[in-house]
Amino acid sequence: MCQPQSPGMRVVITGKGGVGKTTLTSCLATVLAGAGTHVLAVDEDPQMNLPNALGVPYEEAAGIVPLNRHADYIEEKTGIRPGRNGWGALFKLNPDVDDVVSRLGLKVAENLSLLVMGTVKQAGGGCLCAENVLLDATIRHLALRMNEAILLDTQAGMEHFGRSLAKGFGQCVVVADSSFNALSVALQSAALARESGIGLVHLAVNRVTGDDLRLERFQRETGQSLPDIFDRVVQLPAEPLLQTLDPHVARIMADRHSGYAAAVTRLASVLCSPPCPCASPRDHARHHHHAH
Repeated sequence: MCQPQSPGMRVVITGKGGVGKTTLTSCLATVLAGAGTHVLAVDEDPQMNLPNALGVPYEEAAGIVPLNRHADYIEEKTGIRPGRNGWGALFKLNPDVDDVVSRLGLKVAENLSLLVMGTVKQAGGGCLCAENVLLDATIRHLALRMNEAILLDTQAGMEHFGRSLAKGFGQCVVVADSSFNALSVALQSAALARESGIGLVHLAVNRVTGDDLRLERFQRETGQSLPDIFDRVVQLPAEPLLQTLDPHVARIMADRHSGYAAAVTRLASVLCSPPCPCASPRDHARHHHHAH
């Protein structure tokens, strides 16, 4: 395992619901922190399962108040108290959130902190409210320091690409299993990630078995070459032990015999040492043109 070669890295993790995004996020955070990288894991999934996956005790995890429900903090930063002010109220559009991790973050382990965001509603739905302004500012302005990794575990689907939430994130890991539906969503997620300006988009295919031929079948039937669409395709083998370890699934990274843990460690190395973006295709044109 290496440490990030750049001053730091910001990675958004997305994909269809139920494909193992939170498990992968917790395992990536664990292996990076264990290698000496300062990791901030950000939970933007409304189910808020990341604390449990990282090993936060159940009662402590249940007591976590997500950022979008911290009314006092939101009022302090934006000038508006959620639910109290009506339409037309003035609030700060660029609140100072430099202290959000120190005040509302949770230290999980050495080199590993957690920030639970809550759901980010989309401005397209007509809500430009103080909570959303604060969440948006937090994601965009989280300080990225030397030897630090920020991992954003997103809600199911691709809604978070609808605004500027992905800006500032240099890499995206799209998680899928081998099903046709999940891989189709992965292709859409990759396209939206690139449209959002994310330079490197990787695919993590989860729960792969030795005789699983669905990846090849999907590519054959759709005419889409996954290695041409994604900067890196990593297969994560099915791991029965994850069910036994649930909910503290990140413990699998301590198992030296786990193929899943080994694959996650390889993915972490890819994220730490990304290829030069100019060396690979960057958008949909990669389907039709060769890289320079």
